[in-house]
Amino acid sequence: MSREIPYKIYLEESEMPKQWYNLRADMKNKPAPLLNPETLQPVTYEELSGIFCEELAKQELNETDTHIDIPEEIQKFYKMYRPAPLVRAYCLEEKLGTPAKIYYKFEGNNTSGSHKLNSAIAQAYYAKKQGLKGVTTETGAGQWGTALSMACSYFDLDCQVYMVKVSYEQKPFRREVMRTYGASVTPSPSETTNIGRQILKEHPGTNGSLGCAISEAVEKAVSTEGYRYVLGSVLNQVLLHQSIIGMETKIALDKYEIVPDVVIGCAGGGSNLGGLIAPFMGEKIRGERDYQIIAVEPASCPSMTRGTYAYDYCDTGRVCPLQKMYTLGSGFMPSPNHAGGLRYHGMSATLSQLYADGLMEARSVEQSAVFEAATQFARVEGILPAPESSHAIRVALDEALKCKETGEEKTIVFGLTGTGYFDMFAYEKFNDGKMTDYIPTDEEIAASCAKLPKVN
Repeated sequence: MSREIPYKIYLEESEMPKQWYNLRADMKNKPAPLLNPETLQPVTYEELSGIFCEELAKQELNETDTHIDIPEEIQKFYKMYRPAPLVRAYCLEEKLGTPAKIYYKFEGNNTSGSHKLNSAIAQAYYAKKQGLKGVTTETGAGQWGTALSMACSYFDLDCQVYMVKVSYEQKPFRREVMRTYGASVTPSPSETTNIGRQILKEHPGTNGSLGCAISEAVEKAVSTEGYRYVLGSVLNQVLLHQSIIGMETKIALDKYEIVPDVVIGCAGGGSNLGGLIAPFMGEKIRGERDYQIIAVEPASCPSMTRGTYAYDYCDTGRVCPLQKMYTLGSGFMPSPNHAGGLRYHGMSATLSQLYADGLMEARSVEQSAVFEAATQFARVEGILPAPESSHAIRVALDEALKCKETGEEKTIVFGLTGTGYFDMFAYEKFNDGKMTDYIPTDEEIAASCAKLPKVN
């Protein structure tokens, strides 16, 4: 007999995962290998370790070990804010009048305000263990930069952040949190790197993109002794660290004999989505259980729903390895929508392969509909969600309303990646009725994809 389900489900310390789950090890069709941008041959460990920390380079290439031990130092840090609660949205269900049962995994219970800290602390740990002086990175909405600045402060590492220009201007308070933790923050594209100057010359007045910021951060890292580059999404190593989200969720659901029908996550580069769905997708791949898994992306940057599945550069400056993924083209400049963390031209190679294999679906949503859902959620559940997270909320509400129409009692689980208290500029635009929905035309996307690299 199942137990009474509380509003918030927490795990005991003894129930916490001691290992990350490497989904790629269970995938029948492995993601295509990263390619060296100069030779177009699969990258080697030696090449990757010149950009990333040595242990992270190993994790990036690991497709055989299903589980990788979480070092004790990282487990200790996790205890400061984990386990994250799995919340039953009873009030939201009642307000919607739906027979659906709605759960959300809330990752905003830490100062960074998002799930990004799960990987930031791991990457900072490996950098410190290697004896590095510091790291460089990019950030979109600022959540990753905030998380990394916290992690670097904990391990006494220098942290240099290139923040997408539009977010740098729209989200000054998140920028100041990074600086408070000791990070230096530069709006990207900037005049501080060769790539930044080139991008500004080719796109004068640009608002920037994650691809631009990545290029600048990589250039800074490889040209500075004692530094390495770290990334907050997209890469296999990041999805590995974020699997803590899905594993906690799965353990909590199993504890109360709850089996979800639908699992939903927002998708930019893929860190939150990949982490949330990992154990559920693993069961699906192994044929143990089936789930409807939905990736939700912004209509203004629709890499999965309208992009091309091909090899492309991971950055605008074309200095990073090439990855086979759903992409809009590395030169694609998304409109300055308010979900800065989802303004990436491509998608994780792991998630791209799963999508290509038909193991999950993808939907794109316009930001006015996203903020409508965010406002509805905030008024009922008492949490102001981040714009990125609100993409998942939008589709969760849509699925719950479908259940209201059909009478189906589906169980819906979605990822609430973080809070939106530093996103009030966006909420102001929505509340004032000044929010716009820009959707790229087929011609714009085709023109960008026409410049994809030629890879045999």
